[in-house]
This record gives sequence, C-alpha cells and structure tokens, in this order.
Amino acid sequence: MLEDHKHNNQSSFAVQQMVLLDIPKLLESMQKDIKMYPLPDIDDTYDLSSDIPREIFEEASIKASIDDMALSKTLNEEQQSTYNEIMFAVDSDHEGFFFVDGPGSTRKTYLYRAMLAPIRSQDKIVVATATSGVAASIIPGGRTAHSRFKVPLTIDDGVFCSFKK
Repeated sequence: MLEDHKHNNQSSFAVQQMVLLDIPKLLESMQKDIKMYPLPDIDDTYDLSSDIPREIFEEASIKASIDDMALSKTLNEEQQSTYNEIMFAVDSDHEGFFFVDGPGSTRKTYLYRAMLAPIRSQDKIVVATATSGVAASIIPGGRTAHSRFKVPLTIDDGVFCSFKK
C-alpha cells in the first residue's frame, strides 16, 4: 500500500496518511476496527470525511514535471496530430473518448506524458490508468485500472466494480 501511494506523492507524511486511510477498509472486511491497533492519528487534511473525495485529492496532488511540460515540442507528426486533437477537446470542454493504440516502442508513453503535464498544470484532474503495473509505473501518477477503479481480479457472475462517481 505504501508503494502505491509513494509512486504518486513525494511527501512521506501524505503517503503515511493515505495508507492509514486505506487500513480501516481492510480491517472492516475482517470485522476489525482500526482503533484496536496502536497506529498514528489521521490528519484531518487527509481524512475521508472531508469535502474532497480521496480519489480527487490523490489525483490533484500529482504535479507536472518541467521536463514533461516541454515534451509537446518534440512530438513526431503523428503524435502531434493526436496531441492536438485531444488537447483541443480538453481545452474547449468538448466531450471525447480517445483510444491510443500501437505496438510496443511506438512512444505512446511519451505522448501520454506530453498530454498529462499541461492538463495537470491547469489544475484539471487526469486519471491515468494502464492494464499492467509496469505500464502504470512509467506514467506520472499512473495506476492500474484494477487499483484505481477497483476492478475485481476474478470474474464471476454478479461481480462489479465498486468505484463511485
């Protein structure tokens, strides 16, 4: 749990608080209470009872790097076309659904980094997900779809994601 949060946040205190917020859910599933254990207190800034949902707080805390902000100037022609189309939709508040696909080593992650940085620098929320932990680890603020959207690992009848709007 620590490593998941450390990937998205530089502050060791914030990481500790996010882990402390995860623990009660796990304990509740085992009919236990966090108060039974001698753990540090949860800072109200990171408390789930605040007005900002934790997922929004986590995504908003991811800052764009200066290096990533400069990537849009170095995209190839195809990447630039995709970048322009997606950024136009974002900047003009048009709805859109985009699927970027290509074989390995076609610099998709480079394009993602180029897009994520300016959007995050505008204090907009970007949820960057990938299907594997390796892919998620090379995208700033990346998480696996399983982790972010609580996609179950086993697929049985009646199983669904528990991520709330």
